[in-house]
Amino acid sequence: MLERLIEQFGDDAVLMMSGAVVGVIFGMAAQHSRFCLRAATIEVSDGLLGPRLSIWLIAFCSAVLGVQGAIWVGLLDVSQARQLATAGSISGAVIGGLMFGAGMILARGCASRLLVLSATGNLRAILTGLVLTLVAQASLRGVLAPMREQLAALWLIDGGDARNLLSLLGLSSGAATLAAALALGAALVFAIRSQTGLTRMLGAVVVGAAVALGWVLTYAIAQTSFEVVAISSVTFTGPSTDTLMGLVNTTALPLGFGVGLVPGVFAGAALMALASNEARIERFGPDTPMERYLIGAVLMGFGSMLAGGCAVGAGMSGGSVFALTAWLAVFSMWIGAMATHRLVQARPSLTPAQ
Repeated sequence: MLERLIEQFGDDAVLMMSGAVVGVIFGMAAQHSRFCLRAATIEVSDGLLGPRLSIWLIAFCSAVLGVQGAIWVGLLDVSQARQLATAGSISGAVIGGLMFGAGMILARGCASRLLVLSATGNLRAILTGLVLTLVAQASLRGVLAPMREQLAALWLIDGGDARNLLSLLGLSSGAATLAAALALGAALVFAIRSQTGLTRMLGAVVVGAAVALGWVLTYAIAQTSFEVVAISSVTFTGPSTDTLMGLVNTTALPLGFGVGLVPGVFAGAALMALASNEARIERFGPDTPMERYLIGAVLMGFGSMLAGGCAVGAGMSGGSVFALTAWLAVFSMWIGAMATHRLVQARPSLTPAQ
């Protein structure tokens, strides 16, 4: 079937359709489950371990279980994925992760959460997401690129086994699958004890499954196509910049997995919000100062490009293939977010200049 689709529509179009399917699934599940790394870090920072943390843990463990299980049974090979095969940056993962974590606290959401909230009518999320995307583009190819490259070059590591956490630990995909299954079971028990809703728990599982599905679909297309196709999964900063720049710079949008993913997530989240009667317009107000959101967007835009991905791109997609830099990035995001939340809580009247 996949060969027939590629013959009829071409590699890029099939990749875009695959991205759209994964995006719709992810968007619907993320909206219903309230999947959000920022919310989980706030709970941990406040010492209130509850539903928000359980949702993130379930989604993360589901992603690892799905990806490593697919590798174990021979449905997936991620050895040529960008997160593992190419050289990486330890300094970029740490510094970028800290910046991203701080930014998502100020902006009240990471890149994926802002996209989901935008679909529900949140005007704050739309503006913040646009600024994040523009800064990310400037960090990738624009005026901020030299600074990003200098910070990334402080501590580089080679690709291959040096960047593969499982290889460094001497573990197999089978062992990782078993560990992920046990961790998912523990996360589900924790969620039940935290009185997390059953459907939200299911939604978190689907969020993780969507990440695994992205890897499997792009790998299957790469194996079927006669062209070189880069395998990837759910990530938002890079695809968002490509989609925005494609819309404003060219008359024909280049097709690909990311180009289908972003509108797919938006559509899925919008459908779920409409079905649950949760769609409503939200604006900036006295308790939601625009300047704090904009500073957060700048930090996330630069930080995500430096760290090699956003909270989902690095934390979920990169983490599920056990890329060392991805695990360092998501750990740094947790630290940056918790420290910033503590600072904001200690000084609620803190101005952006301070």
